[in-house]
Amino acid sequence: MASRRPQRRPVVDLYERIAEAIRQGTYPPGSTLPSEPDLATELGVSRPALREALILLQEDGVITVRRGVGRTVSDRPARRGFERLQPFEGLLGADSTKVRPLVRDIEQPTDLVMQHLPVPASCEIRFWESVVDVDGVPSCLVEEWSVHDEALAAVDPALPGALAAAEARPSTMLHVIGSIDPHLPLSGASTINATVLGRRRGEVFDRSPDTPVVLVTQVVSMERTPLIAAKYVLPSGAPGIPVRQSR
Repeated sequence: MASRRPQRRPVVDLYERIAEAIRQGTYPPGSTLPSEPDLATELGVSRPALREALILLQEDGVITVRRGVGRTVSDRPARRGFERLQPFEGLLGADSTKVRPLVRDIEQPTDLVMQHLPVPASCEIRFWESVVDVDGVPSCLVEEWSVHDEALAAVDPALPGALAAAEARPSTMLHVIGSIDPHLPLSGASTINATVLGRRRGEVFDRSPDTPVVLVTQVVSMERTPLIAAKYVLPSGAPGIPVRQSR
């Protein structure tokens, strides 16, 4: 009995057709793909089928999607990503990102913050909220809390003054602390969840409160001593973050 050759799913065939067109230079690296209706006409496929293939191409990093720009053919190899501790503005692509400070304040820690940072409820800690724009589009909301100044100074006496001096600058806490001493033995632990923007965060992005988002909660420590707790809110359409894994 002859064995039956397994058939590829239509979406995979379409994926390969577009990927081959990219390899052949029909859609060169850095170029913007035609609009969805035009591309569907060029390929002779339905828009729902095309949309599924484009989602897979985006997931694999073959193309990128920017609000207001469209689908662009990737022109760079995968860069070091979330497996390396670095500020989110670097993860999202340092060449095209800009940090916009929204809030720079001193506040008492919430119960959530005290779950992550060794701070008493009565102390005052720094809270920074920033937006990371990519190509002029709001792509990530960053909320950061630091331990109190005495704990920061115990790690490095320059840290409290550096954060105070950087309050008006377009940078995140993690960027400031990492810039003080590139050899500071920092480590991070993160959890990733799916949720929605909500009303207040939706106003920051000018998006619906029901917009799906990826929420990354991170604690940055030095030698097991937590220094920063942070939340990173990435709405749908935000640039992908590369993660390299091996076994």
